[in-house]
Amino acid sequence: MTDQHPLSRFRFCPVCGSSGFAVNDFKSKHCPACGFTYYANPSSATAAFILRDGCLLVARRGKEPARGTLDLPGGFADMGETAEEGMRREIMEETGLTVSSLAYLFSLPNRYLYSGMTIHTLDLFFRADVPHDAEPHAADDAAELMWVPLSQVRPNDFGLQSISTAVERFLRLL
Repeated sequence: MTDQHPLSRFRFCPVCGSSGFAVNDFKSKHCPACGFTYYANPSSATAAFILRDGCLLVARRGKEPARGTLDLPGGFADMGETAEEGMRREIMEETGLTVSSLAYLFSLPNRYLYSGMTIHTLDLFFRADVPHDAEPHAADDAAELMWVPLSQVRPNDFGLQSISTAVERFLRLL
């Protein structure tokens, strides 16, 4: 993973095209030509802990980053969408399951390399309940879904750092 600052890839002002687009402070660049300041804030992402009969629903990542490692159902919140709406949508897209209840747990910062850029996110973790008899089906970026007994869940099997840390933290809450 590169530790390159996300703003280092933006050389020209997105408003006027000036090449004078320069670092203003740690999280922003400013254009003296037109006065525009761009702030690089984290993107919102969600992940769900879905439990059934002492098992956690986990996905195997079908795409980079961390392809082939374990993950929780989730993804990015879309513009104009609340974190809860995004969480419900991502669970439906990746598992086919409809959420019956959702409860916010905690958040963690995350960074991962995507398309050659370090993307900073704020990952919001939820406890999600789904109908007990509903059967999940892997879709979207989930290559595979499985119910893993809580006693066999290993945080180090999860490929994204924030997810691994969140799984460890969640297991301590139980």
